[in-house]
Amino acid sequence: MRRADRWREAEARSRRLAQGTTEDAADATRMADDYRLLAHDLARARRLVPNTRTREYLEAVYAQAHASLHHTAARFAPSLLELLRDDIPPVVQWLRPYILWSTLIFVSAGGAGYTLVDRYPELIALFASPDNIASVEHGKLWTEGLLNIVPSSVLSVQILANNIVVSLFAWCAGFFFGLGTLYILGLNGMMLGAVLAFVSQHGLRDQLLSFIVAHGCVELSVMCLSGAAGAAVGEALVRPGAAGRIESFRIAASRSGKLLVVCVPLLVGAGLIEGYVSPNPRFSLTARIAIGVSYWLFMVLMLSGRLFGRPRRSAAY
Repeated sequence: MRRADRWREAEARSRRLAQGTTEDAADATRMADDYRLLAHDLARARRLVPNTRTREYLEAVYAQAHASLHHTAARFAPSLLELLRDDIPPVVQWLRPYILWSTLIFVSAGGAGYTLVDRYPELIALFASPDNIASVEHGKLWTEGLLNIVPSSVLSVQILANNIVVSLFAWCAGFFFGLGTLYILGLNGMMLGAVLAFVSQHGLRDQLLSFIVAHGCVELSVMCLSGAAGAAVGEALVRPGAAGRIESFRIAASRSGKLLVVCVPLLVGAGLIEGYVSPNPRFSLTARIAIGVSYWLFMVLMLSGRLFGRPRRSAAY
């Protein structure tokens, strides 16, 4: 017990170093000495006074010292580079069938929504607000003059926040055995198709496509990617395989969740484009197409890992 003061010093030093770094080599050396002291005294306490608070205290301080001494260095940039270059491409390869099916569901739902409103125009009330419907009926898109109402910065934040929430929800909805993801993809596809049919009936299709093309290529692609990630989790619950439902769910959620690390910054970029470029009449159609296609190619390169060099390893899922 005469070593109690040294234990408390070791505890204080361990807490301090666990919360930051030090450039004092002697301080780090004392931490190593503390670790050996605590290990020695803990072994004696377990033998001599096993059922006491002293032994419990030494175990707690020793565990803290061990964690402080052996924690890995913070390597945010290299870890992010490794994720984007080495981890994301195998995930995308693994999700390829789900991406194809999600895209097919979204396009089919869009075609269904377009057909319904094209034949029964009054059904647009199910997909658009009364204000937007009235604006189109008066020959004007609701996007015109948008920058006169809301500044680009505020508009971008609102849009990217909404897009991120929708994408995360599309992934999380897959936890309901994939049915939630099917609903999100189907609903958004039908809304897009229905609105496109409605504006086409009033001669505003080209204006809407001109508004969408700059940001929509990536935005809609990310929605399908999020839906594919959710569908993979849903299938793991429906068909767990030999590993069991809990383990299959854990693996699928861990793998597919990595894709969202890429989807979120892509949606941030799409939100900025939709806030600053899409409603701005100074950008020509050619410029909008160039921005949309270039950003989509940037997304493809990022998902393939080639944007950061060739992958060091190829993990198969």
